[in-house]
Amino acid sequence: MRSITLNELPDQSDDADISAALARRFGRLYARQRLGIEQDHEVRVFGHGLNFFHPENFYAAHSLVALGLKLTGLYWRGRRNALDVRLKRNSIVSAKLPQNFDGYTILHLSDLHIDTNEQAITRMIDLLDGLRYDVCVLTGDYRGKTYGPVRRTLAGLERVRDHLTGDVYGVLGNHDSIRMVPGMEALGIRMLLNEAVELAREGQRIHLVGIDDAHYFRVDNIEKAAAHIPPADFSILLSHTPEVYRQAAHADFDVMLSGHTHGGQICLPGSIPITLDSALPRRMGAGSWRYGEMLGYTSVGAGTSIVPVRINCFPEITLHEFRQSSLPF
Repeated sequence: MRSITLNELPDQSDDADISAALARRFGRLYARQRLGIEQDHEVRVFGHGLNFFHPENFYAAHSLVALGLKLTGLYWRGRRNALDVRLKRNSIVSAKLPQNFDGYTILHLSDLHIDTNEQAITRMIDLLDGLRYDVCVLTGDYRGKTYGPVRRTLAGLERVRDHLTGDVYGVLGNHDSIRMVPGMEALGIRMLLNEAVELAREGQRIHLVGIDDAHYFRVDNIEKAAAHIPPADFSILLSHTPEVYRQAAHADFDVMLSGHTHGGQICLPGSIPITLDSALPRRMGAGSWRYGEMLGYTSVGAGTSIVPVRINCFPEITLHEFRQSSLPF
């Protein structure tokens, strides 16, 4: 991996160069479509559409939420919780997993919101140092806001990437801009936008597939991403949001790794989310779950959104260990 400096990172002022780079990477039509959707989104954020009033975009609401928490006495406890990033371990057991992948480990990072959670990222980096894993995956929402420049986000990602070992793969979330992709790939993060790669181990293989954001931009294409995967092969889907769990399961994915929900971020005792901002069963809002024959895991993420607090829902990074089983599931 080549280290790049902050001045080399692309920003929105370099739109012509970024558009050309994206056209080479993904094709002219997809690059133009994705950039156009983002531009439409930014128009809505600045008051020309209903999405302006979504809590993630209506930034005056952030102060109201913070005020409400302060009045209840929960705000400062929530701030401390948001910095207490924890390492979780999850076991994924499947009879379909190739024997040589028994013991394979994937480090899973999600929802860093890196430019607005610098102290939490420092704590996360402390956890990363010394961890052993085979590959790292990032399931989106690197940026704090849903619009604006990307330079600060990329600088934060460079800091994180310096503490990751081996191959790193990522997908974009609803907070992210496709303008970030050239800079992320220059940092050694292979982005999967409706694409698949093979992971090999001692002569056997599994497939890692990533789709573009399915929550807000709705530019996911599972069919295209999985088109060349043999049905008998073991496959893992990376999606920022778990909302597409039905499509993923019926496309014969064995595992789905996602984020987006923050586990609710502000929860009732027992980690019961007040809201998930996702159209899915609450049992899929955090941690491990199953749908049909597909195993899933929803990371609650390492960062925060709207307000920098977490109540009854600690931030996390996750180490998934894959185990081969002789049982049918």
